[in-house]
Amino acid sequence: MDFESYDVLVVGGGLAGIRAAIAAVEANPRVRVGMVSKVYPMRSHTVSAEGGAAAALGPGDSFETHAFDTIKGSDYLADQEVVEAFVREAPVEIIQMEHWGCPWSRNPDGTIAVRPFGGMTTWRTCFAADKTGFHMLHAVFQTSLKYPQITRHDEAFVTKLLVEDSRCVGVVALDIRSGRFDAITAKSVILATGGLGRVYAFTTNGNICTGDGMALAYRAGAGLKDMEMVQFHPTGLPFTGILITEAVRGEGGYLLNKDGERFLKRYVPNKMELGPRDIISRAMTTEFEEGRGFEGPHGKYMHLDVRHLGEKVIDRKLPFMRELGREFLGIDIVTDPIPVRPVQHYMMGGVDANISGETPILGLYAAGECANVGLNGGNRLGSNSLPECLVFGAAAGRAAAHYASSARPVTANPVDAMLWDEARRVEAEYLEKKGGDERIGPIREEMQREMDAGAGVFRTKEGLSRLVRNLGGLRERFEKVRIDDSSRTFNTEIIAALELDFMLEVASVIAFTALAREESRGAHARRDFPERDDEHFLKHTLAFHTNTLAPRLEYSDVHITTFKPQARSY
Repeated sequence: MDFESYDVLVVGGGLAGIRAAIAAVEANPRVRVGMVSKVYPMRSHTVSAEGGAAAALGPGDSFETHAFDTIKGSDYLADQEVVEAFVREAPVEIIQMEHWGCPWSRNPDGTIAVRPFGGMTTWRTCFAADKTGFHMLHAVFQTSLKYPQITRHDEAFVTKLLVEDSRCVGVVALDIRSGRFDAITAKSVILATGGLGRVYAFTTNGNICTGDGMALAYRAGAGLKDMEMVQFHPTGLPFTGILITEAVRGEGGYLLNKDGERFLKRYVPNKMELGPRDIISRAMTTEFEEGRGFEGPHGKYMHLDVRHLGEKVIDRKLPFMRELGREFLGIDIVTDPIPVRPVQHYMMGGVDANISGETPILGLYAAGECANVGLNGGNRLGSNSLPECLVFGAAAGRAAAHYASSARPVTANPVDAMLWDEARRVEAEYLEKKGGDERIGPIREEMQREMDAGAGVFRTKEGLSRLVRNLGGLRERFEKVRIDDSSRTFNTEIIAALELDFMLEVASVIAFTALAREESRGAHARRDFPERDDEHFLKHTLAFHTNTLAPRLEYSDVHITTFKPQARSY
């Protein structure tokens, strides 16, 4: 059987994936790089990042300050040598983006403009109005087109990693357009598939964010690290979950309760609206519970007010937010406050990887939101995610290219057998199954509601135990799912089933790891264990796949170099 073969294969077409592909070619111009993505790269989720990218570029900033802010923001769960490397590489990557044509917003003297962001002690967030991810993705994508060594496989869904003798040698991918199963082999594979926000009902994440890369690595034997650490952003639009960027608060927006009070003075008095996301989300939820939120058709909300900034500032720095207000709310943020509430936004946890993106599986690398290299710990600071994709995407690309240069070629015989087995598995479990009485939609919606209720801003043993039981029931129901569409061409129903399979897997890992961490740290807030417990839980959680719903849990030490854990107050 013929199949495509590469030196380096990147799974995912967003910022981290494209940056990895470019870095691999730049590290070794002789490597052949494949990129497989379930959507056209310009439709990847990076395009919806809004606020900016953090880098210590300004004269009043320093690497040490950026590192301290990141480590404190992580509630001391970040690996400090990783943070120290990240803050030094971030400015290099931002300047590289400048050279590739990213249209950064400017100061009058022509330098890149910066804005304040939550949890940062100084202004360090570079931005391109409020469409930063959109412009950054355009810049890297157009740059990638000049490299003939990079071959793209767009609209192909990876169903399995090919592992031979404990070495990752490629993937099985379902070509969405034809319905054909292909083996795409490589000497090294980089996972850059993004987040898993769609396991929640109320999320800023697009429909494509279903935790595919995490589930693929988990099933192949890699550990998932710190999966209990799920970030909730304070300002999502009720009903839609569309993000109102932190840049709105960075530019001077106020959060107000129904009494017209800037209530954050009770929670983060020294930072107010520029407090970290986890603390502000908990503050808003507490205000709701104490009756000081607005009531609307889609639940409780607060007001985010930028009217005092004036139309000129809003149109120059927040034009997309004004557009969102008009299109989705029928309001003009120049004259009306914006209704907002906490919404699932980002996954700090992910595939266990080191500073170069290497996973415990030989030949397998991971970068971006699907990976956990030790940067974000218990809570990611806003505007660290875009440079994270650049820094660690580039690192993974270089490491994968270096490994591929000396790795032995992939042989056809075991790949043929693995491809055949995987194709038969999918056909038997979905396309040929008869008599099932369950549908994908109701199971997915119930899973999302259960995750919102049990693993939200606040957690308890009772709620998490119920979530574990209910996810087990949903997994049993999923085994009886029936696929009505038997066609091969653009069969979106089979893709939805495969995504739900992955989502149930990673949702269960979140639930079990959150239940096991009996403390409150960063975004993980246990009402029954409200204090941080450094004695027992200053550790990374590692979850490994088993033959049951429950993962096998291990713990590893956090690497502390310079900044000793202290009380996290703002």
